[in-house]
Amino acid sequence: MGQGMERPGLDRRHFLAGLSGLTVAGSLGFAALGTGADALASGADTRVRYWNLFSGGDGYNMIAMLDAFRRANPGIDVKDSTLQWGSPFYTKLAMAAAGNRAPDLGVMHLGRVTGFSPGRLLDPWDTGLLAKYGVREADFNPELWKRAVVGGELYALPLDIHVQLCFYRKDVLEKAGLLGADGRMVPVTSADEWFGVLKEARGATKKGLQTLGMWSSDQNFQWWFFVAFYTQLGGTWFDDDAAEVTFDTDKATRVLEFLRRHLTEGYVDPGFAGGAGAEQFVNGGPFVWEGNWSVPVFDGAEIEYGATPLPPVFGKQATHAESHAFVLPHQSGRGGDTNEGAHRLAAHIVRHARQWAAGGHIPAYTPTLSTAAYKELEPQSEYVSAMDHQATEPKVWFAGSTGILAQRVGPIVVSSTLGSARPDAAARSMRSTLAGLLTTKNPMDGRTAAQKGAAA
Repeated sequence: MGQGMERPGLDRRHFLAGLSGLTVAGSLGFAALGTGADALASGADTRVRYWNLFSGGDGYNMIAMLDAFRRANPGIDVKDSTLQWGSPFYTKLAMAAAGNRAPDLGVMHLGRVTGFSPGRLLDPWDTGLLAKYGVREADFNPELWKRAVVGGELYALPLDIHVQLCFYRKDVLEKAGLLGADGRMVPVTSADEWFGVLKEARGATKKGLQTLGMWSSDQNFQWWFFVAFYTQLGGTWFDDDAAEVTFDTDKATRVLEFLRRHLTEGYVDPGFAGGAGAEQFVNGGPFVWEGNWSVPVFDGAEIEYGATPLPPVFGKQATHAESHAFVLPHQSGRGGDTNEGAHRLAAHIVRHARQWAAGGHIPAYTPTLSTAAYKELEPQSEYVSAMDHQATEPKVWFAGSTGILAQRVGPIVVSSTLGSARPDAAARSMRSTLAGLLTTKNPMDGRTAAQKGAAA
């Protein structure tokens, strides 16, 4: 699995650590790694300070990409620092930007950009400079690029999308007659078909193993799964001005009933929630719903597996997606060679993302996806279609990876999935929570989502 691209090896110690590290952020970043390789000699003409949140396998891949940039650009001294992922990272980045102590280049989740007060805490990209170094709007999925634009300015440069996937064991599915002639899982187009597949797979599964791992008690994963299936139903969140809630409780109830059904019919065991689902998968469980960052872990386990976007059980393809993106933290004196160096560094990494794809992420720079080297990657090439049917959180200040929206609404989804709340009641609670968030002011700039939309 995953051949055709150089990446760090995973020995047993790394594999076991990977299993224990399958938390809400996956390999998006856990604790600080410190800096990467030392910057080149002080004789470099330009210094670029770069903050990121990548550790684990992502950290190693990023360091390799930075070292390649240093070799190709000896005149640019890159000083990279890896900070702890989560609220500490965003707090430190905001304070640095507000106090004019910001790095020249940073990384954020794209869903967080709207809430980070673009124009105040973030500076816009110079699209002319990006084009100079080979990166243009035409090289990106249109919807992904659109998410990066706020008030007509580009405030984020997408590096990838990372998605929720349905991983499957080929040996178990072959035994159950669920593999097609191409060696991939049979297609599913409805909820009943999906539960039929689960029933057949359960019959071919060793005793003591659950059929599907789905993080049933985790607020972030349950929220991500809800976003995917609600999007499949064509569900919306707010009107265009972010002034009114358009959340459809009937559609939401259907999704919540679907998620709950996995437990009531015995395909998901709440006792194997969280990372235990991945361990069950490695031990022979047929399915697990996980983020694409699990690819290196399952590669290291040396099992025969595949991965597809979450099944289109409501007839329309859509799987939850987020994006790592480069940003320019606000500097009152931004410009000159340092600013150009930041543009050059970001453009280089975006254009040379084959190494990054080894971590399971789908490169945002679409020319990479058509290369022979990428097409040879398994299972990455199997789920690359997710780029064209991304289910994303609404573009409001309180959304974004593990943000306030997930913190408030995620537990409601969990309560329904685990059976402590009725799906219809949970759907109504979700709608009222969304209404409350609309009237809440963003602590970054003191404006509500509607006020921010009007200003844009």
